[in-house]
Amino acid sequence: MTKNGDFPVNKYTHFYQQSLNQPEEFWREQSLLIDWKTSPSEILNYQNPPFAKWFAGGTTNLCHNAVDRHLPAQANSPALIFVSTETDVEKVYTFGELSQEVQRMAAILQTLCVNKGDRVLIYMPMIAEAAFAMLACARIGAIHSVVFGGFASHSLATRIDDATPRLIISADAGSRGGKLVPYKPLLDEDISLSHHQPDAVLMVNRGLVAYSAHAERDHDYQGLRQTHIDAKVDCVWVDSTHPSYTLYTSGTTGKPKGVQRDTGGYAVALAASMKHIFNAKAGETYFSTSDIGWVVGHSYIIYGPLMAGMATIMYEGLPIRPDGGIWWKLVEKYKVNIMFSAPTAVRVLKKQDPAFLSKYDLSSLRALYLAGEPLDEPTAQWISSSLGKPIIDNYWQTETGWPVLTVPHGVENLPTKFGSPGVPMYGYNIKLFDENTGEELVEPHQKGVVAIEGPLPPGCMQTVWQDDARFVKTYWTSVPGKQVYSTFDWGIRDEDGYYFILGRTDDVINVAGHRLGTREIEESISSHPNVSEVAVVGVADALKGQVAMGFVIARDTSELQTAASKLSFEGEVMKLVDSQLGAVARPSRIFVVSALPKTRSGKLLRRALQAVCENRDPGDLTT
Repeated sequence: MTKNGDFPVNKYTHFYQQSLNQPEEFWREQSLLIDWKTSPSEILNYQNPPFAKWFAGGTTNLCHNAVDRHLPAQANSPALIFVSTETDVEKVYTFGELSQEVQRMAAILQTLCVNKGDRVLIYMPMIAEAAFAMLACARIGAIHSVVFGGFASHSLATRIDDATPRLIISADAGSRGGKLVPYKPLLDEDISLSHHQPDAVLMVNRGLVAYSAHAERDHDYQGLRQTHIDAKVDCVWVDSTHPSYTLYTSGTTGKPKGVQRDTGGYAVALAASMKHIFNAKAGETYFSTSDIGWVVGHSYIIYGPLMAGMATIMYEGLPIRPDGGIWWKLVEKYKVNIMFSAPTAVRVLKKQDPAFLSKYDLSSLRALYLAGEPLDEPTAQWISSSLGKPIIDNYWQTETGWPVLTVPHGVENLPTKFGSPGVPMYGYNIKLFDENTGEELVEPHQKGVVAIEGPLPPGCMQTVWQDDARFVKTYWTSVPGKQVYSTFDWGIRDEDGYYFILGRTDDVINVAGHRLGTREIEESISSHPNVSEVAVVGVADALKGQVAMGFVIARDTSELQTAASKLSFEGEVMKLVDSQLGAVARPSRIFVVSALPKTRSGKLLRRALQAVCENRDPGDLTT
């Protein structure tokens, strides 16, 4: 690799460099991957940095591109495969049937006075009706905001106040691990806590729990669906820059950030990613184990696979219920070609009987993609050897909407490296900067802040909902002397141009003047043979400023039943870190725990652990 960060010359190098050097020409070509009602008059408008407007003047529709355009050739092909191991329901919707359901939902929305630009908050479990609702919003130009089901009242109330939805769509209950999670009592409390009051609530009754309806506000989905059983609702063509949805991410302050996404740029970015990154083909099957409340669920359960003409599996349940082979059973049954999951889920499966991995026919599966948190090398090695399939890490954020770092198998079959998510994807001008001086770091193996030079490519966030100033201040001002988008992640780049993510810049521990990344300590601890999962946080200390504390889930707890055995294990782990990283990195304590706090998306909540250790309020922890 050269000092300026170029990759060794290969097919992808030319592809990537064109995206940076000739962005308008590059993205004009990619824009042909979707349908436009009106072609864009301008590919990129970057007259007001850091705000980028992609494909301005063009009009399109996400629902049309995900559903309608496939009807002439694929009306009878599978589109949405809904599987719930919680309720033992399994149903396949063809593109034709999906189109009908979405139009029925769209007609219901219109009956409830939802129009273009109105917000619709979707507070639902992983059920097919949630997909219908998202697509129906896109169909009529409404802006959906999906919130994880089962959130505490305060978390949802803050989102209601920020999004000011005209309508909320919910269900009687979700289920997780066989335990029912009633939604209606939570929702009613959320609305009572909110300053903004929605005009209506649409309830999907799954028959799981009884609930009381608010007479004038609440409406029954099943009854209205029957009323609109033959509904025909045309797509509303919207400008490329029209917001398609908002998705909230937790902030360090109490108020979550509403990531606002456009329509045309997002559609082009997803269509291009399905082709260039996932090498997807129409008629194949995609299985993302994520949740629609997370960005992966938006991009790669709903919109991306459907836009590519693929069948997409929407799964409600755990990876180990009814047993640890359920996901592989679905791969065999539906001939899954591409699977997308999270390292956390793989670590859960790692504890299961390895026979499940050989019980089912996985010959259809081309690759397993993992994202959501850093993929540690031991986990990557285990799943790779167990599956005998390519394991492709990829790194991105709610804010970017699609992968920033990975290997683009649709362009070139670049090799993967354990511990690295890969190389920069087309459109992302990624650089490393010194956090104190703002100096660009160009030599291999220099540790810096991973940042992206503007303009951000299509598909990335437009702004923070209703708060342009927060968008600029939060993301574009943290690197001294530079207006670049900060990922707030530490990284290094090797001599081949592969990046390695070392952890959040706000996950740095300062121990007696020594700055230590939590990820580095976690990697060391995870190399202990009896460690399944680990989290390290910095905790305030009167003497040293901070000390590291480790929380470990053991693979086998049978030998850790006594205080003495736990103390011995703690000593082993400390000695291991001492030998690998030095005494300064050795945690002050190692605690054996049964679970670690995480968001529903699988993101580890180190901030919660740190707050508990310091007797503080952890703030908003929902996503």
